[in-house]
Amino acid sequence: MVVISVGLIVLGAFIAGARDLSFDFYGYFVVFLSNITTAIYLATIAGIGKSSGLNSFGLMWCNGIICGPVLLFWTYIRGDLEMTFHFPYLFSFGFMVVLLFSCILAFFLNYSIFLNTTLNSAVTQTICGNLKDLFTIGLGWIIFGGLPFDILNVLGQLLGFVGSGLYAYYKLVGK
Repeated sequence: MVVISVGLIVLGAFIAGARDLSFDFYGYFVVFLSNITTAIYLATIAGIGKSSGLNSFGLMWCNGIICGPVLLFWTYIRGDLEMTFHFPYLFSFGFMVVLLFSCILAFFLNYSIFLNTTLNSAVTQTICGNLKDLFTIGLGWIIFGGLPFDILNVLGQLLGFVGSGLYAYYKLVGK
């Protein structure tokens, strides 16, 4: 049943993208890479959280210590760090307020991901992420529009969501 649920997810992806005539290999590659690295990231959080005994804050601290220098180096190499320092509104009050609230929201999002993954499992976090995506896509579609209604896209999205729910259910029952 796990294989069938994964097949349902893949079928949903194919149905949702069936009318995508502007195939962009780079775009699809980046999304695929993002999905793979997210799966590895969540599985690593779950494994290290259970084996090390660290709580969510400890895991976040270690994650920041390990990933911070890599991120700083990457932003330097790409030129983003220099662009940031030359941003004309960097020290304006409005920008600082928005940046502060953005950092606070990012902290709570990361904390909830770490907490959910350590208390439950990577599969549970994946389902929560899919549910979040479902609401975000729907809300963005309602508020911002821009995409024409396509029944195949909606059907594919729903099949993918149902498949991920079945996957989580069968993984839980299988234990």
